[in-house]
Amino acid sequence: MASNPPNLRPDISNPRLERDMSRVRPASQPTIGMVSLGCPKALVDSERILTRLRAEGYGISPEYSGADAVIVNTCGFLDSAKAESLEAIGEALAENGRVIVTGCLGAEPDYITGAHPKVLAVTGPHQYEQVLDAVHRAVPPDPDPFVDLLPARGVSLTPRHYSYLKISEGCNHACRFCIIPDMRGKLASRPHRAVMREAEKLVEGGVRELLVISQDTSAYGTDWKDRGSKAPITDLARDLGSLGAWVRLHYVYPYPHVRDLVPLMETGGVLPYLDIPFQHAHPDTLRRMARPAAAARTLDEIAAWRAACPDITLRSTFIVGYPGETEEEFQTLLDWLDEAQLDRVGCFQYENVAGARSNALPDHVAPEVKQDRWDRFMAKAQEISEAKLAAKVGRSLEVIVDLVEEDAATCRTRGDAPEIDGHLYIDEGHEGLSPGDIVTVTVDEAGEYDLWGTLAKTPART
Repeated sequence: MASNPPNLRPDISNPRLERDMSRVRPASQPTIGMVSLGCPKALVDSERILTRLRAEGYGISPEYSGADAVIVNTCGFLDSAKAESLEAIGEALAENGRVIVTGCLGAEPDYITGAHPKVLAVTGPHQYEQVLDAVHRAVPPDPDPFVDLLPARGVSLTPRHYSYLKISEGCNHACRFCIIPDMRGKLASRPHRAVMREAEKLVEGGVRELLVISQDTSAYGTDWKDRGSKAPITDLARDLGSLGAWVRLHYVYPYPHVRDLVPLMETGGVLPYLDIPFQHAHPDTLRRMARPAAAARTLDEIAAWRAACPDITLRSTFIVGYPGETEEEFQTLLDWLDEAQLDRVGCFQYENVAGARSNALPDHVAPEVKQDRWDRFMAKAQEISEAKLAAKVGRSLEVIVDLVEEDAATCRTRGDAPEIDGHLYIDEGHEGLSPGDIVTVTVDEAGEYDLWGTLAKTPART
């Protein structure tokens, strides 16, 4: 799991959060700090909690010392994530002393209180009301109607020009290595109109890119008893694509109806980008994972997606060193990756997770073998990435600007998601750009994961 981004930590001040929340601040107003760990879905939960608190009159502190209490939104997906969460809780206790714990690890309250008995309260994932109740008990609200005016898009922990849009909670899969269904429950999709209303407000507030997230995005709406279509995600994607912002789909399982999403990408309504968790390619490994084991058919699906949308960017994640994985099975994964030629790839070494059924499988792989396979996998992925990016030299690409500094502007192409993919850098003529601008760039140079380019002569679209 990636470590927590510094700008989401209250001990490392977020300049925009500090600016937005400190304009008019009565000395008596109670303030809350937030540490948000884990995936973007947890980040959305943190934003919702902070938005509710802000509406009730709480100030949001960007540092421990300025907070009357600190909320730690934890991750519990892997043992390493649990360790990071416990460390963050301990740090907050040491720096502030008044700590409320929520999030995925909150589903194991005894595990948390056993390590940190002084926490004020522990709540589970997406238990917003319980978190607010805990804050009210620890730090009673003191609302002031003259200053407690909530911005239209609420409190955001991401830059102004992009936002995560969570469309459902939970998951109906039963992968042996995953405990997400145990922590977050079965699939529960948000109503179409509620998602669209939130998306419209975000775009009206200046968001240029909507990052659609869930545990299983392509299953959106399939839990509804009365639904107008077999695959409601297609209708939602079409409607989101009509708002004029970039729409990027994450965590899309390769169900057959994904083919209906791809034409939307070719016409420009949705970004030509699919983030699909394949996890492995050998059928025996996939069966031990309790995942669909038709890797050959997956290659056919990839070919169909590319035929329908030649510019599509495919991203996926994989696990190496899963219990029972043989060298032959791993080599099958390498060969499959060579044939699939995925554009963006992430890889994890298997870890036991308390409560996961995969812990009981025989033939666990030695740590040094897992490391060797990870190194070989990433070398192959890097080779593919380097070749694909080299083919973009000379092309004109549309990019969104994330950051403008003195020496360069950091941008992303339509095929790059924030935090997890590469960048395109403009190091000349970038002085007039601002975060959120969408401009056309001619690619001059390519590296292993990043591109460099110059502004094209076509006008910028801001």
